[in-house]
Amino acid sequence: MAYGKAIELFLVNGTADSLTTAELSNWNGKALKIPRIEVSSCYREDFTQPGVYFLFCKEDDERDSVYIGEAENVKERLLQHLRDYQSEKEKYYWNTAVVFTGRDLNKAHIRYLENRFVELARTSKRYLVLTKNTYGHTVLKESQIAVMEEFIDNVKVLINALGYKVLEPLLQTGNGSEAASEAQSLTLSSGSAAATGMVTSEGFVVLKGATVNEKTSRKSLSQGMQKLRDKLFADGKVENLTTTEDILFSSSSAAACFVLGYSVSGPKTWKNGSGVSLKELESSAAE
Repeated sequence: MAYGKAIELFLVNGTADSLTTAELSNWNGKALKIPRIEVSSCYREDFTQPGVYFLFCKEDDERDSVYIGEAENVKERLLQHLRDYQSEKEKYYWNTAVVFTGRDLNKAHIRYLENRFVELARTSKRYLVLTKNTYGHTVLKESQIAVMEEFIDNVKVLINALGYKVLEPLLQTGNGSEAASEAQSLTLSSGSAAATGMVTSEGFVVLKGATVNEKTSRKSLSQGMQKLRDKLFADGKVENLTTTEDILFSSSSAAACFVLGYSVSGPKTWKNGSGVSLKELESSAAE
């Protein structure tokens, strides 16, 4: 059973686009969200402690990317990133850093956390992960691993609450209303195109292994969908007309248009195993 959590957000300078701290009740960890332009002028003690950090960037093609790292003095490490960019040792430009510190974290702990966060971010596939190497064989006691895994669970909650779903998979496996919704898989099939998808709190996810129509109707398909389709093909998310990973769309109609290659109503097209359409399912749920 999932339980509610209380998060305390503090706008240090009185505005949401400046330094912000976030804490969970009954947890000794803390999150600090800080803009790039405030790093050098921030003199907080908790900013110089051991911790892990996420640097959020935008690629030239507008893809979201992230660099995940660890440091025994987080502020000094972020300043080094700034110096490396100025000297052209680093090519990526980040605007916001989200830092996590905690009482009694040591070098082994933060190396373990960095490796796990990189693994989770790569698995979620929401962001391009810029981190190249991590310490994948950090030795910790069983009890220490349990504590670090609890730390990770709390970081997932806070970083999501701060607006970054970098560690969150497209499809949740936990309890709650969304999990119940996702248990209802939906399918569509037309000619050579066939797909399975699920409704989520963010939109509609087409599952890996869907077969998409090679041809498209330029007359009925919007320019935006044509560009999105071309981009997904170019990014390798579709190979040999088959999706290589789960793909999130803004709506069931967008998902259906992507798969079929022409304009269509998603609520009428996606159906469950009994042949009931998504539109009918949503109408029944609203009664």
